[in-house]
Order: sequence, then C-alpha cells, then structure tokens
Amino acid sequence: MTSRLSSVSIGPAARALSDREGSVPRNASLEASDVWHPSQRLGLARQKRKRDWLAADVVSATAQSRDAALPELAVRRVDPLGSGRNPSSRLRFPVLRASPIATVREVAPQATEVAPPRDAWRDCDVRRVRAPIGRAMWCGLAPARAIGCAARWAVRAADRAQSGRAPGPAGVCGRRPMSVLGQIRHFVMMPEINTDHLDKQQVQLLAEMCILIDENDNKIGAETKKNCHLNENIEKGLLHRAFSVFLFNTENKLLLQQRSDAKITFPGCFTNTCCSHPLSNPGELEENEALGVRRAAQRRLKAELGIPLEEVPPEEINYLTRIHYKAQSDGIWGEHEIDYILFVRKNVTLNPDPNEIKSFCYVSKEELKELLKKAANGEIKITPWFQIIAETFLFKWWDNLNHLNQFVDHEKIHRM
Repeated sequence: MTSRLSSVSIGPAARALSDREGSVPRNASLEASDVWHPSQRLGLARQKRKRDWLAADVVSATAQSRDAALPELAVRRVDPLGSGRNPSSRLRFPVLRASPIATVREVAPQATEVAPPRDAWRDCDVRRVRAPIGRAMWCGLAPARAIGCAARWAVRAADRAQSGRAPGPAGVCGRRPMSVLGQIRHFVMMPEINTDHLDKQQVQLLAEMCILIDENDNKIGAETKKNCHLNENIEKGLLHRAFSVFLFNTENKLLLQQRSDAKITFPGCFTNTCCSHPLSNPGELEENEALGVRRAAQRRLKAELGIPLEEVPPEEINYLTRIHYKAQSDGIWGEHEIDYILFVRKNVTLNPDPNEIKSFCYVSKEELKELLKKAANGEIKITPWFQIIAETFLFKWWDNLNHLNQFVDHEKIHRM
C-alpha cells in the first residue's frame, strides 16, 4: 500500500516503522513526529465520523394539518456533509410540529432547516469541542419545549376563538376554560342562552368579569357574570365572590331595597341594602382586610342607590364574615357565591337607579320581622341570601352595632 505521504521524505527514526508497515517509501524525508501511526489513522477516522454526526442533526420546525390540534414530537434527519451514512445511527433530536395557524406562526415564525457548510468541521479538533457542542445541543431542548408549550396554548386559544364564532349544534357555543372547585381546570362547553327578551341595560352588565374562587375563597380565575349565574354552570361547580351590604342610619334602622323587575336574577324580591360582586380587576382583587370587596361595595352603592362615593369610603365599610350558599332564581339563572358581609352605619344621600331598584325603605327590627312573616306566607318575595342571613345572624349583629368587632372573622366561611 502506498501512502498519501509518499512524496515527502522522513527521518531515520521513522524509516524502520514505515518499512514494517510498507506504507511509506524509503526516500521520504519528514520528521518522525509527523508520521501517522495506524492507531492515529483510526483515531482520526473516528473523529471524522463524530464530526459528521454532530453536523448532521439540526432542529427544524415543520407544520402538519389543522386536524393535529396539538404539537407532537417527531424526528427529522438531514445529511449536510453528504457522508452517506445511516442517519438512524446518529444522535436523535426532537423537532416540533405545530398547526400552521397565525398564532403558531407568531410563536415560531418561519422556522427552517439550517445546514452547516460542507467543510465547516474539517479543521476542528472534536476532542475539544464535542462536550460543549453536546451540551449546547441538549440545551436546545429547553427552547424547543418552550415553543411547544406556547404553540399548544396558541392552538387551544385559536380553537376557542373559532368555536366561539361558529356555535355548535344544540345551542352549544365554543369551548371556554372554566375553573372549578379545588382548582381543577378543564375545558367545558358553555351554554348559549337567548337574552333578547331581557332588559338591555342588565344584559350589558352580564359581560362584567366576576372572580372565580374555590370553596376556600382562593382566586382561581375569572368568568363573565352571565356564565357565573347560569344554573348549568353552577351545577358543574362554578363559584364566584360576592358581597352583601347592610346600611343602618343613625336611628339604627336598616335600609332595604326591592329589586327591579328588570333584574335577571330574583326580580322584584326584597333584600338588604346592596348585593353585588367584586370584579376581576387589580383594585377589587385586593384581599388584605377585604379591601377589594369594600371598594366594590362603594362602587355599587353609587350605581344602585346613588350614594355619593365620598359618603361611603371603603374605610367606613366594615367587614364581618363570609357565607357560602347556592340558590336558583328560575330554571336558567341562579347564584353560587361566597358572600362577604359588610356593615355601614351612617346617614347617606339616596338617589336610586330605577333600573336597579323598584322601591326602598328603612325598617326597624320589628318591621323586618313582620316582613319576614309575610315572606313565609308568600305575600312578598325575599332573596335567599337575605333570608339566610336574617334568620341566622342579622338580629344578633343588629343588637351589637356598637360592638361589631367581636364578630369580625377573616378565617371562617359559614356553609349555609
């Protein structure tokens, strides 16, 4: 066998080795330190194969049909060095496949295969670079997984948006995320309800975002007022945060209201001063000392009863405790709330909104007891939460308006 180094000469120290191998002619003249031993040739061949393997695997993002719905892992092989070796023996590296929709393109725009130049690795000492290159390739899995996660949520968001535009059969609209008790989250089908016959002003309020909570009053999400008050969703566990205000004047009389006939839930019913929900916004999500709920109460006292904001600052709205109850208004609408009980003792200016309130009055303890008797006889209607509070707690609190601090409890939730 004639070596590719036959055109050069070697020194005497290497001539004997060359003669024994029969690979280098005697007239070669090259330093002994530059001679390639057979073991060195084998090592260089192995290095070349490793260079080929490292250069052969690249990550690519490809797309599959819309029906795939979620990204999946696949393996794509390229041979940029043209080595002709079996690609199945190379280091495998996952690539993303995602549905080719706009949201996914925004997450991973124009991902393409990148092949290094054919001779990019020729002068590389693989023993020095293979470890950092290997670490870099494996670290590449982290952004790939991140892109996969983002793409997966983008696909689901697109599914929800598209389904919302095109309602399915049997009056069912698109999938929407719902949080249920115990912070178990899954996709459910929100029912489509015809609201054409309802009061337009009240229908607009159905778009407000209420605070979804678990049974321990921990925030787990947000949902529209409409979806929070549908019996179908309530039976699946949807629970939201609410409050009930009891306002007393300086004569210790309680302000009651009769809900407007335009109200969607419990229309025409007598109830306490004000009942509503804190909204899912930073100001009303503040949980320290129930500050967010007290801010929401100030807002609704103005909206329903026309009480100026400066007359009922949050600092003068006192939190007592919470109750958890569930009640149906009719076959479609209902309530499932953890209700914050708030007390105010002050003379205020009233200018009620007729779309919210049909009538209002101040009552004494004896007058309220008479009203409860009429409700028991079916002569009038009262809201279920007001009935629960009046029969269980109200008169005890009423007797201690000057000493309400003894009833303040931020830990317990009364299950009714």
